Amino acid sequence: MAERILTAPETTAQHALEGLRRAMVGGELRPGDRIGQEEIAERLGVSLAPVREALAVLEQEGQVTYRPRRGYFVAELDIDEVREIYQLRSLLEERAARRALPLLDEDAIRRIELAARDCIDAATSHDVAAELEANRRFHFAVLDSPDQIHTLRMIRLLWDSTETYRALYYSSPDGREESLQAHDQIILAIAARDVEHLVAELDAHRTAALGRMTGILAPQLEGSLDPQARQS
Repeated sequence: MAERILTAPETTAQHALEGLRRAMVGGELRPGDRIGQEEIAERLGVSLAPVREALAVLEQEGQVTYRPRRGYFVAELDIDEVREIYQLRSLLEERAARRALPLLDEDAIRRIELAARDCIDAATSHDVAAELEANRRFHFAVLDSPDQIHTLRMIRLLWDSTETYRALYYSSPDGREESLQAHDQIILAIAARDVEHLVAELDAHRTAALGRMTGILAPQLEGSLDPQARQS
């Protein structure tokens, strides 16, 4: 039963999970915020049980933390933790890209191009949640191959742990434009079947995103040191 709750929430629990993800990505719940379970349940029209199941999944992903007698909070990362996550992503995604590129067929390339177009549409309409979803589809379509299940599972966990912070990055017009340009370069590398070019473009994309993300995080973390900056 515990394993089912942590890995495969269904029906109302899935609805609660998606609702919580939207709240975090959309900025309604920000890093460090306490999550009011009763409020979330009422807003989503579900009981407390599926909300708790959803929170258990998010805790496993590293997106929320539980504090005894205080409840669940949206996870906070410091800059060094974000850098560590991106360094791990670099190692794993290079491995995945090198193995995936020779296996990308016409269907896979169509999925990549569709996800890239969806990113453009979402950026044009300033829909951060939709752009995050399309961006994730784009990258995992590039990296996906059937012989590296465990590598992709670890990459997903790393992505999950910074999803809230990535939403802050995509809230920046410059960040959105930078990401779209990076996707164009990645698609060109795939079309050329040039794995070194592909790895270099993925590295450049991550490095630029990390730079913008740390720039966003630094003043927020400084503000969090001020005891009057947040009343929780």
